[in-house]
Amino acid sequence: MNRNLLYLLPFLMILGAGCLKTNNDVKQPGTPSGTFNGQFRYLHRHSSNVPFDTVKTNLTITMTTPANTYAVTGDTSTIHAASRGTFSIGSPYMVFNDATFPPAGIATKTHLAGAYLYYYDGTVFQLLAYSADTLSLQYDLKRTQ
Repeated sequence: MNRNLLYLLPFLMILGAGCLKTNNDVKQPGTPSGTFNGQFRYLHRHSSNVPFDTVKTNLTITMTTPANTYAVTGDTSTIHAASRGTFSIGSPYMVFNDATFPPAGIATKTHLAGAYLYYYDGTVFQLLAYSADTLSLQYDLKRTQ
């Protein structure tokens, strides 16, 4: 009689394992919303230079939902323009439509415009855009409100 129970043991273990509760429902933080402060980095490599030229500034980006609007403020005196517009998300990208971008298409400062890879965990918000291997635009921000 004990032998019969021994043969049933693997079957009962498999059946029991299937009934165990797993926590695969990880809550996603959703669409970035609120005020984010941090650093913007403009990395550019000239064809004659091996290292990147790096320029940094501190920015604040305020994002509102459900209207999906944004505004860039902070140190916008040198490399990054103060701007505003709308955004959309199609993971892993966010697309920014800057309403202040010059109509001629030539800007003297960087604008938050176009498609960016993004990461958002509810607090940390990062954006990355790059062109080939010579230009990288990086936003490294944290939610403050």
